[in-house]
Amino acid sequence: MRGVSDDAARFTAAYDACRQRVWAYAASRAGRQAADEVVSETFTVAWRRIGDLPEPPLPWLLGVARNVLRDTTRAEYRRAAFHAELRHWTGDATAQDVAEQVTDRIALLRALGALSEDDREVLLLSAWQGLGPREAAQVLGCSAAAFRVRLHRARRRLLRAQDRTAAPTSTDRPRVHIAGREA
Repeated sequence: MRGVSDDAARFTAAYDACRQRVWAYAASRAGRQAADEVVSETFTVAWRRIGDLPEPPLPWLLGVARNVLRDTTRAEYRRAAFHAELRHWTGDATAQDVAEQVTDRIALLRALGALSEDDREVLLLSAWQGLGPREAAQVLGCSAAAFRVRLHRARRRLLRAQDRTAAPTSTDRPRVHIAGREA
């Protein structure tokens, strides 16, 4: 039981000594509104990793705050990219009939269904998850160059599958856009 109270005392001392400076660092990088959340997340990490907390703790805590800020920025970027992708796929609701939108989505889903699991995974990592080639390559356990080749080939196969699954009377098939590129 003594270890828990020692950890709590150590954490409390680090919090009291460093909270204001961590907040000032976060506020200078992300603004006052985000600073409270960054401080909270930073000290949550410090509590979870109390055994890793060095003396003096401030440089380590600032490094954690920097990582929290970086992760927050990445999450905001992914969220914005996701919303942009949704806007792209949904388009202007007044410009296209709802029935056409449903038909286009069904055709795309059929084309995706006609692809191999590997091709679907490559396309979804890029388009849906918003991962760049390096990140997606890490997920798949290959190089970024190999991922780019796989993505290129998957896009070509998606277009061919879309052509095969398109209704025979449909001549105005929309082009598929994946991760900012027309496929």
